[in-house]
Parts: sequence; structure tokens; C-alpha cells
Amino acid sequence: MMSAAGQFAAVFVAAITLNVALRLALAWRQYRHVGRHRHAVPADFADGIALVEHQKAADYTRARIRLRLLALAAETLLLLALTLGGLLGWLDGLLAGALAGRGYAYGLALFAGVGIIGFLVDLPFSLYATFVIEERFGFNKMTWPLYLADLAKHTLLAVVVGAPLLLVVLWLMAAMGPLWWLWVWLVWLGFNLLVLLVYPTLIAPLFNKFSPLPDGPLKARIEALLARCGFTASGLFVMDGSRRSAHGNAYFTGFGRTRRIVFFDTLIDKLTAPEVEAVLAHELGHFRRHHVWKRIGVMALVVLGLLWLLGQVIAAPWFYQGLGVSAASMAMALVLFAQVLPVFLFPLTPIGSGLSRRHEYEADAYAAQHAEAGSLVAALVKLYRDNAATLTPDPLHSLFYDSHPPASLRIAHLRSLRKDPP
Repeated sequence: MMSAAGQFAAVFVAAITLNVALRLALAWRQYRHVGRHRHAVPADFADGIALVEHQKAADYTRARIRLRLLALAAETLLLLALTLGGLLGWLDGLLAGALAGRGYAYGLALFAGVGIIGFLVDLPFSLYATFVIEERFGFNKMTWPLYLADLAKHTLLAVVVGAPLLLVVLWLMAAMGPLWWLWVWLVWLGFNLLVLLVYPTLIAPLFNKFSPLPDGPLKARIEALLARCGFTASGLFVMDGSRRSAHGNAYFTGFGRTRRIVFFDTLIDKLTAPEVEAVLAHELGHFRRHHVWKRIGVMALVVLGLLWLLGQVIAAPWFYQGLGVSAASMAMALVLFAQVLPVFLFPLTPIGSGLSRRHEYEADAYAAQHAEAGSLVAALVKLYRDNAATLTPDPLHSLFYDSHPPASLRIAHLRSLRKDPP
């Protein structure tokens, strides 16, 4: 009769197999569907997007799919090597011996080791995406010095912020008894709220330059929109997104006194003032419909449930042995849980995607009430064109992955909301 560890290992392998098969099937559907519709621009977009631009978007999408499939193979092999292949078990023995036990130094070293291994496996794909695919399609503005500077800053942040946070979590797991998971959840929740508060003023400026939106017709138009919507912010800023990419975007971030509205310089360069206003109205719709807080609330409940689940298996020998590790520890439990959790949660991806698409429709409806729906349509068409976003996604792939509605459905929804003459 198979042991509990063997049964769990079999379930884990089955979950990986299902995960990979599902991702391959969805990628293949998207690849074929985009290719089949490459030769004609959808009628709703024929006036704003040329055939050559539509074909560029199709080729860009398919190139990214090919790279994603290679990355999937590497990620799967790495996961199997770490767990059933015994790499984590070997690393555990090495670190426990070198650091005289499985204390806090061991926990930090274990997370650092796994992080470095994952980084090295992902690095070729990141470099290829940035300096080959993005470069080939005219989006990359990243230079090697800037890439290395960003890498150094991310690493420093991980050490300065991540290491103390990990130490707190490990201490709570050891000191708070059976309800440690509840205390860890409270720390996680507080940390995320703190990051939301300080990100606009302390973290984001490490990577980009934020300049006040200059006075002029655009600023006056935006301030009038904010007044109509009853929205106050600490400032309107333009971000030098063009330093890294030709893609455009806009967002608001922070809460309380740190709330600020940010426009990519690429967005302002590509859109007219009414179109920028409509895009901002959409972003304000997310705020007015409390989408950020709703997502935080959902995520908080999910994390609470997952931490409780970890609390149930953390002392079970089969959990470690089934994943190729012989010795149990708090740090190893966290690492194993972080490694295997995405495999079991992946089939639930459409739930989060569907919630996000619903929020996008609600934000579009808000924008149509406070700006011109026609201007938002025009802005979206330009953004689809300039960002090389496919206009013809596979419906099942879109249902599973996409955080935004397909272009045709979103445009049709906005046109149904138009108050201005067609």
C-alpha cells in the first residue's frame, strides 16, 4: 500500500501534469486563433488600425507565446528538480551543516538560495523578452546600464525589506503556537497596506522620475474632471516610462495623503486631451467603485485560508517527504508551500480574471458618465494599436487569463453607453 508521502507525491505529479497540459492547450489555441485572424482587421477597428499594425500585433502576440512555452518548460523542470529531484533536500542538508542547524540564518539562506536559483533560470527569458522581442517590435527603450541598475535596486529592496519581514514571519511561526498563521496573516496584511502607503513616495521614485504635470489645457481639463468626480490627490505627475518602453499607461496609486495620479509620458504623447481625460475617468472609476479595496479584501481572505492550510500540514511528515525533503523546518515549509501552491491554484485563474474583467466594465461605465465614451473608445483603439495588443484573442484563452475584456466586447460596451452623438 502506498504511503501518505507517496500518495501526496502522486497527487503533486498529477497536478503538474494537468497544469502543464492546460497551459499548453490554451497557448496553442491562442497561437492558432491569432494566426487565423492575422490577415484582416476586425470591422470595428478598420478605421483606426491599419492591416500592417494588426499583423504586427499578431506577430508580437505569437512571439511572446513561443517564449512563454519555453519558459514553461524551464519552470516545470526547475520545480521537479527542487522537489522530487531532491535539490531542495540537498540544499537543506548543505545549509543546515554549514550554519549549524536550522535557525534564522538557515531560513534566510534557504530563501536566498531558492531565489537565486529561480532568478538564474528566469534570467535568459527575461533578457530575451526585453532585448530581443521588445526590441524587434519597437517597444524596448531599456539600455544595459539601466537594466543592471534596476536589477541592483530590486535586489537591494529584497534584502532590506524582505529579509526583516521573513525574520518576523519565522519568529511568529516559532513563538505563537498553533495560531501562528493568524499572526502571520496580520503581519502580511499590515505590510501590504504599508507598501500601498509608501510606494508612491519612497519606492516608485527609485526606478522612475515623476514630474508635475505642467500647467496648460490638459491639466485644467483633468482638474475639472477631478472636481466633478469629487476626487482629491496629492498631485498630478508624468512618469518617464519612455526610458524603458514605448508602451503607454496611466494609474493612480497610494491612499490618504499619498494618493497621486500618474501618466506615462508615452500616453500623453499619443493621446489627445479628451482621450487622456477619458482614460483618467476610467482609472477614477476603479477608485469610486472601491475595486482596489475589494481586491485587497478578496486576497486577504484567500491568504488567510492558505496560511490556515499551511498550519494544518506544517507538522505532517508526508508533506515534506512527498516533496523530496526529509527534515522539517519552518523555513522549508514556507519554501515548499510557495513552490507547490501555484500548481494547485492555477485551475482557479479564471475566477480572478473574471472578477477583474467585471471591474473593467464597471470602470468603463463610470468613465462614460463623467467623460466622453467616444473619447475613451478612441483612446483604447490607439492604445491597442500602439501597444500591439491583439484584437482577436481566442475566447477560451481570454476567459482564462485576460484581466481586461476582449477589445471588441469592450468597445461595443462603451459604444452602448455613449451619451455623445455617434
